[in-house]
Amino acid sequence: MSPSSENSTSSAKKEARSQGHKDEDIEGDHNDWKFRVPYKVHENDEDFKVLYEGGCHFGRVKYQLSRERPLSAKFCHCTTCQVLHGAPFQWAAIFHKEDINFTHGHHDLGWYESEEKTTRHKLPCKVSCAYCRTPIMDEGRNMILLFPTLIKFKNQEEKEKFNPTCHMFYSRRLVDIPDGLPKWTGLNDKSDLIEDSPPEAIQKRKREKEEEEKDGKGENGHEKMKDRME
Repeated sequence: MSPSSENSTSSAKKEARSQGHKDEDIEGDHNDWKFRVPYKVHENDEDFKVLYEGGCHFGRVKYQLSRERPLSAKFCHCTTCQVLHGAPFQWAAIFHKEDINFTHGHHDLGWYESEEKTTRHKLPCKVSCAYCRTPIMDEGRNMILLFPTLIKFKNQEEKEKFNPTCHMFYSRRLVDIPDGLPKWTGLNDKSDLIEDSPPEAIQKRKREKEEEEKDGKGENGHEKMKDRME
């Protein structure tokens, strides 16, 4: 944790004590999440710009969003998403952690880290409502991945701002989706495009791969690779 983050956490813990919270609810690694973004349980940001609101199926967990549109939105067909969501794929939207403000249900959140299969708050992890089990988001070290189906859009125009731009891990799909969007075999921009993708997207990726191969081969190719490694 950076010095600024440590100072912020220390101040937040001091404020929590002044509100009458016990040390057992403040100290210890298992409580650290309460004092960090995107949670900050004991803080009330009155200047938070509310553009959207969302929450779990039951209504215990509620949050607000301040960014007009996600940094990125996509459909993911990876097997982890298929299993944990009980669906053929998931619709995901990426935001900065500072873009979300939880207003209710902090203590109704549950964690799951899929690599170690632990329910500790260990990043990156899955976040859900511990009561109704609604998947809330995936929390990374710097970003969060939200599920737009939980957002209460006021109109179709708002919803369209969250439209996906591509499919990821389409090679593991359970159903074909001929929607004209780029379809990556793995992570977007880091894998191959499947032929069902738009022709212009396939050509663009082909040129990028040719440039990547050119950079690592031919005259001075070894020097270029060495420079990158250093």
